[in-house]
Amino acid sequence: MTRPDEFGRLNAVFLGFLLSFTFQGAHCELLVSPAGPTWVNALAGSTVTLAVSFSGAPDPAVTWFMRDLPVVTWTINSSTPPDIAENRREVLKIEKNGSLTFVNVPLGYSSNYTVEMTKSGLGKSLTSFTLMVFENIQNVTLSAEPELAVEGTDRLALQYSMQRGVVEQQMWFFNGKEINTNSHYSVEQRSLVILRPNRDDTGQYTVLLMNPFSRVTTHMNVIVLYGPDEPILEVRPAQPFYVSGDSLSLSCQAEGFPQPTAEWVFGGQNLSDSHGGVLNLTNVQTSQGGVYTCTLLNEQTKEQRRKSITIKIYEMPSGDPLCSVQSVNSVELQYSCQWSGGTPQARLTFPALSNSSSGAGNFSLTVSASDNLNGKTVTCMADHPIEHNKCNITASSPVEFLPAMGTTVDSQGKIVVTISCVSEASPKAVVSWSKGSEAVANGTTYQISSDTTQLKIRDHNVSTFLLQNYTCTSSNPLGSQRRGIQLRGPSISDSSLFPNQDGTIVTLTWEVPPTSVVTGFDIQMKGPDLLSENWSGTRARGNSNRFRTIQQKPGSARSADIFVLDPDLTYRFRVIPKARMTEGEPSEVHRIGPGEGLSGPAIAGIAAGIPCSLLFLLLLGVFIYLCIYFCQKYKSRQTPYPLSRAVEKAITTQIDSAPHNLLTGGLKSPPDYNRLQAPSEKSVALPSFVPPPPPVRVATTV
Repeated sequence: MTRPDEFGRLNAVFLGFLLSFTFQGAHCELLVSPAGPTWVNALAGSTVTLAVSFSGAPDPAVTWFMRDLPVVTWTINSSTPPDIAENRREVLKIEKNGSLTFVNVPLGYSSNYTVEMTKSGLGKSLTSFTLMVFENIQNVTLSAEPELAVEGTDRLALQYSMQRGVVEQQMWFFNGKEINTNSHYSVEQRSLVILRPNRDDTGQYTVLLMNPFSRVTTHMNVIVLYGPDEPILEVRPAQPFYVSGDSLSLSCQAEGFPQPTAEWVFGGQNLSDSHGGVLNLTNVQTSQGGVYTCTLLNEQTKEQRRKSITIKIYEMPSGDPLCSVQSVNSVELQYSCQWSGGTPQARLTFPALSNSSSGAGNFSLTVSASDNLNGKTVTCMADHPIEHNKCNITASSPVEFLPAMGTTVDSQGKIVVTISCVSEASPKAVVSWSKGSEAVANGTTYQISSDTTQLKIRDHNVSTFLLQNYTCTSSNPLGSQRRGIQLRGPSISDSSLFPNQDGTIVTLTWEVPPTSVVTGFDIQMKGPDLLSENWSGTRARGNSNRFRTIQQKPGSARSADIFVLDPDLTYRFRVIPKARMTEGEPSEVHRIGPGEGLSGPAIAGIAAGIPCSLLFLLLLGVFIYLCIYFCQKYKSRQTPYPLSRAVEKAITTQIDSAPHNLLTGGLKSPPDYNRLQAPSEKSVALPSFVPPPPPVRVATTV
């Protein structure tokens, strides 16, 4: 109710009172009227009064109605207490003038109230009020029904709830713009209904709740889920086909919220290495070519879509072409060229051998062996749409080689002689073995390796090996090489002795001829026993005039260390080669220690050598004299020149006594100083240098 209405009512009440007093004596009528506003807003818990006034009759009976239910009855100025409904006595109170007061008015007292006054003989009068009881609006929240807003559903309702409060008016807003009921929105009590929501309805919704005593605004963000839309498939880089080894990426995208997840399927298997709908394929192979299917899924709505794309991948043959040549029936050569794999397979040819023959992937061509193919490089041309390649192969006859031999003893005590014949050849050479004029076949005594390059001979008796001449022949279609092997008994080809600095340890080394059959060595010594420490710390010393074995070495050994020796004594060492129990010739005897004086043969040698030495010195003196005589006679014919001071000095200076260097063939004569003299200094002939006689070296034979 507006203020002009209330003001008009007050004027009417005042005018009624004035007329009642003016005409009281002339006409009496009971009249009741509001003494205040008839629409009253009250805050719950407050005290409010519906004020009335009456005229025309004293002490009328008053009855207040809550809607149609009487709640208070009383006669004004009566000593009898008012009759108030028992459940409302805490709230309702009637005033002396008949006004109704609400003490701590609760929310449930909002209603239309009517006061009726009656007086016997004067009739009755009544007037009405409206009381609205409100609470402050608190803790307002918004919720959606259903919780997930999905595009295309029938409706989406936004409802508000509050902890307490009475709403007099509600207003709804979308992104700040007020919403009114139309074909898309319906504003209902305590809710807003969105009809057939779509992705454009995503945004912020606001509700404004008001009453005369408070107003509250609450927001809610609403997301309408949608998608996936039609998938978009792309391949980068975009090409009609791809080559094996290339890298490419497949992209699968579609609009949707939340963003749809993409999953690629190839060959019935899920490819888990895609991220964000992008599948990266690196170093692709032909097996990866085919149909790829992308499935897009909205995780919340469970909506999904599929789309496929075909990828073509061509492959180049792996690696490089491989060329080879093999022997066929020992008379023909088979040239082979292989470049396997690839889509399509490579075309292979040997232009130098044939212009009409070709193959795909793996090609072989057989030709007759001839001398012009020996050492000739043949090229295989490998043609593929992606790349052109080639390989080369050269056939050659076996080259010269040297057989290798080794000797061991097997577990049965047999001597095992292994002969190896390996010759470089292409195609690989086949080795045949013979013993004398007979071919060697596999058996108990003779065993040939699977590649025919090795022959093993087994026997207890070493004489079995020494009586035969073995021959190995290495051959292929282009030629052959033959080598014979004559086995020798156990022998030593060379030996040496190396003492340490103190002379207490010696190292004896030896060599064995390549074809010698040796299974072990005896190291023998002649002389005093080796020094040894006994338990008391004293040394024992013995002596022997014959060789005795002090060590035994296997057939593979080539050295032995011997200790402890007395550096003040003389020792002799030698090596005895053995083929099991058969001994060969001993090695050279090596001596270590101080000298033993001259033996009888040595003295005889010296006695015979002295006269020969004197005769040699005499002949040498005569030769030198003749040389000097003829040289001086020749120089005396030359024109004399004055003698320079440098020459005089040279004559008087003593000749350098440094020894001359010895050459392999004998003594080297000193330089001729006469020829080295400058021409300006040659006044007279210089004296020739006469070298002293060479020293006499005496050899001692032991």
